[in-house]
Amino acid sequence: MILAVDVGGTNIRTALIASHGGTVQELRSRVSLGDRGVSENDLIEKLSALFSEIISSHNDISAIGIGFPGFFSAGSGILLSSPNLPQLHNVDLAGRLSEAVSLPVSMQNDALCAAIGEHRFGAGKGHANLLHITLGTGIGGGLILNGVPYTGESGMAMEFGHLRVAGSDLPRSCGCGGSGCVEAYASATAVSAQYFERSGIQTDAGDIYERACKGDKHAKEIIESAGHCLGMAIAQAIKLLDIHTVTISGGFAGAWPLLHPAIIKSLDTELIPPLKGKTTVLRSTLDDTAGLLGAAALIN
Repeated sequence: MILAVDVGGTNIRTALIASHGGTVQELRSRVSLGDRGVSENDLIEKLSALFSEIISSHNDISAIGIGFPGFFSAGSGILLSSPNLPQLHNVDLAGRLSEAVSLPVSMQNDALCAAIGEHRFGAGKGHANLLHITLGTGIGGGLILNGVPYTGESGMAMEFGHLRVAGSDLPRSCGCGGSGCVEAYASATAVSAQYFERSGIQTDAGDIYERACKGDKHAKEIIESAGHCLGMAIAQAIKLLDIHTVTISGGFAGAWPLLHPAIIKSLDTELIPPLKGKTTVLRSTLDDTAGLLGAAALIN
């Protein structure tokens, strides 16, 4: 049995996964990593305490696979950096956790884990190449080339959320320190911010989608604009990689009936003629379990 872990900004999700990829039991752990100033030792302590509690109740766990929001040196489990925890650099996170819980631990970027899960068990199954996008609080990306997860030379490939899609004089600022990134326009956080600017109502992306379905003009325009920006970024990736299958997961993918047509329309505009009409954009069939299944698949 593998303990699969998907570390998010506000909570940590865990699941027990069988060797064939089936979810045996999902555990929702409301454990926050704290503020952006959490130390390396605090991080190890919180994660190892959670894992130890689970392991004590399930003595058949043989290894731990973790999807974590950060950049890892290929195959090493060394966390190079993390946007959510900017003070951490070059931390042997997998090694320290393995030592703390006395089990093998493998770690990788959370969006790449979602790509692995979708490729092996979801909508991307059977495709040699896959671009997977995680659409939630932020926007992430994972890439599968010829059946193999691609991390890049320094572990930072497919920072999809930071492809630039805005060329206006005053592009929106992004959490990465830049501006005009697709994450600043098409993430759930961005959609919520834009709706507040237009309506004065502070609410989440799910509620904004429901308002759009009920005829709220501002809500509909903002979500369709998010889809347009996603399409622009996807077109950039396709022009670079010539990949024909794209899958999208994450909470904001729930707005699919409005997002998908806008994405396709944008692709038709942005792609060069030889690539038009060749790309299939699919919603994840795994919903929020893609990352967990991908994390489990890290265990060889």
